[in-house]
Amino acid sequence: MKLLRTLTLLLTGLLFSLSASAQKTAEPVAYRLVDSVGRPVTFDKIITRAAGADVVFFGELHNNPISHWMQLRVLEALQQRKGKNLTLGLEMLEADIQLILDEYLAKTISPKSYGDEARLWPNYETDYDPVVYFAKDHGLRVIATNVPRRYADLVNRKGLPALDSLSAEAKRYLPPLPIAFQSTEQSAGMFAAMGALVHGDKKKEKRYLEEAQAIKDATMGYRISQHLHPQHTFLHLNGSYHSLQNGGIIPYLRRYAPKTRIVTITTVLQEDVQALEEAYRGMADFILIVPEDMTRTH
Repeated sequence: MKLLRTLTLLLTGLLFSLSASAQKTAEPVAYRLVDSVGRPVTFDKIITRAAGADVVFFGELHNNPISHWMQLRVLEALQQRKGKNLTLGLEMLEADIQLILDEYLAKTISPKSYGDEARLWPNYETDYDPVVYFAKDHGLRVIATNVPRRYADLVNRKGLPALDSLSAEAKRYLPPLPIAFQSTEQSAGMFAAMGALVHGDKKKEKRYLEEAQAIKDATMGYRISQHLHPQHTFLHLNGSYHSLQNGGIIPYLRRYAPKTRIVTITTVLQEDVQALEEAYRGMADFILIVPEDMTRTH
């Protein structure tokens, strides 16, 4: 009887242990890094590829904290490999504030003056100041790559030909005109949805939306091309749309600098980060998968 009671207790304990094990809570995962077809990849491998490139495009989701955290980690790792042979460029800074940016990096003007005059994005302090500050602290060049927004707005209202009326001084902040604009299936789909929200001549307004996007991409491509140097790497931070599937900025950059070696990184949201969804395959050389329920920075 005593032996039976002992066996019963042991079996009960074992069953309880198995039940508890089966109910164990899954470990939270903040991100996963994979290559273009979804194979797991190490951070070190990404940095090795990036350090051998002329330009690295890191496509972010503007309000995603993991995107911004990983951008800083990539910048730090590249700086360890490249030293001062590294340039940082940002879509979030416009070409006509380059002097202000240079003065801030050189500590000629105060952070307050920089903030007052540089037309910074509302989320700059949390999301972009860390990378710019790192570059400043390590003596790296930072390039404001985007078109001044007033000219993007001009194109949005009147189309690309309106840029021809600008002064020679204004055109200093633009790529050579006319740009080689061609509507793509990707942009057409995106802007068709946007065009459905506006009134008037939908076809014309949709095209102007596409052209406004194109002048941004062309300007960023041209600005990057003007700051490439042998043995240097240019890390460019931009919204993921601007470099998905080697589109957006990249065709323009290849026009201005055809032999440029490019590596792309992009960010996607998935309910489950364990495996890359089929729809995201081929979006970039490397893909940062982030949970859909990740908190937002704004």
